Amino acid sequence: MGLSGGALFRLGSDMVVEQRTVRPTHGGNLAWAAGVAGCEPEGVLDFSASISPLGSPRAVADAIQGAIATLSAYPNPDYQQLRQVLGAWHGVAADWVLPGNGAAELITWAGRELAGRERVYALAPGFADYGRAVRAFGAVLEPWPISLLVAEGKGLEALAGRLRTEDGVWLNNPHNPTGQLFGRDAILPLLATGALVVVDEAFMDFVEPGRQETVIDWVGQFENLVVLRSLTKFYCLPGLRLGYAIAQPERLQRWQQWRDPWPVNALAEAAAIAAVQAVAFQQKTWDWLGPARQALFEGLGQIEGLEPLPGAANFLLVRCEASVVVLQEQLLKQHHILIRDCLSFKELGDHYFRVAVRLQEENERLMGAIAQELPPLLEPALASAESGRLER
Repeated sequence: MGLSGGALFRLGSDMVVEQRTVRPTHGGNLAWAAGVAGCEPEGVLDFSASISPLGSPRAVADAIQGAIATLSAYPNPDYQQLRQVLGAWHGVAADWVLPGNGAAELITWAGRELAGRERVYALAPGFADYGRAVRAFGAVLEPWPISLLVAEGKGLEALAGRLRTEDGVWLNNPHNPTGQLFGRDAILPLLATGALVVVDEAFMDFVEPGRQETVIDWVGQFENLVVLRSLTKFYCLPGLRLGYAIAQPERLQRWQQWRDPWPVNALAEAAAIAAVQAVAFQQKTWDWLGPARQALFEGLGQIEGLEPLPGAANFLLVRCEASVVVLQEQLLKQHHILIRDCLSFKELGDHYFRVAVRLQEENERLMGAIAQELPPLLEPALASAESGRLER
C-alpha cells in the first residue's frame, strides 16, 4: 500500500507531466509524498527530513547574493578561505579540513577507505548510506546490534573488544535513527584498538555546546580517526550540499586525489563561511530545540499506541503498534503530512517511524493528525496480537 505515487506538475501554460517515483529510502522526498497525497510538493508538511524549521541565518542569504557575481569564475580548488574558517571554528589547522559536496560525498570517500579493511562494522540500526558507500568499493558492512535505549554508549564496549587494527567501524553521534548521544569515553576504546574509526557527527550541532560529545579535538592524537560534519541540517541548506571532514592531512590529501575537482560550488562556499559565524542564530536554535523536542516527546507519548524514544538530536524515533506504512499513507492522503518510515532500517521495520522536531504549531498539527488516524489502525493490530496469544 502506498509503494508508489504520481503527481501532476504544470510546465508553462499548457503542458502537464506526471512524475512517478518509488518509495524513497531517505527522508525529504516531497515528489513521492506529493504523489501519494495528491497535492503539489510545497503543500506537504515534511517531518521526514531532519532539517531545522527556523530557516537559514540572514547572513547566509546575504552571502549567497554577494557570491552570485563570482559565478563566472571557477572556485578556488583548495577552498583555502573556507578551510581556514572551518578550522578556526573547531580549533584545527586548515589542512586538517576537507569541504565536500554534502556529508554524502565524504561518506563515499570514507567508504573507500573502509572498504580496504578486513572487516567493516556499523551500528545496527544505522544509516543506510554507510552500506551504499562500502558496497560501491566491493565490501560489505557487518552489523553490530545496539539497544534502542543505551545510556552513555555502553553498547560500544563489546564492539571495542572485537575490533582489531585491520578493521574499520562506522559510528554516528548523535546516533541515527535513535537520537542517542554517545559519550566520548565510550568512543575512546574504539580508537585505542588502532582500527579506522569514522565518526559521523552530522547532528552534533543540534546539541547544546555544554553537552556536545564531539571528538574533533582528538584528530591530532589519533591517526585512525575521521570526523564527518554536515552544515545542511542545522542551517536549513539541504539544497546547497555542504559538509566537511576533519582528519590528519595525509588522509585528506588522498581523498582530494580521488574525487572530482570543485565539488563545492561558489554559492555553497559563501554560505558555509557565513553560516558558521552566525553565533546569534546558533544560540536561537539551541534555545528553541530543547523545549520543542520535549513538548513533542511528551505529546506523542500521550497518544495510545505510540512510544517515543528520548533523543539528543532534532528528531525522535517512535515505536508504533500499528503499521507505519499504513499510517504514513493516511497522514499524507488526509492531512498532507509526511513522516519518515523506518523500512530502510531493517532492524526496525514497519513499527517505527522518525519525525523531525518542527515549530510548535506544526508539531501540534502532526500530533492531532496522528491522534485522528491511528485509533482505527490499532484495532486490527490488537486483534492480531490477541489471536496470537490465544493460539499459543
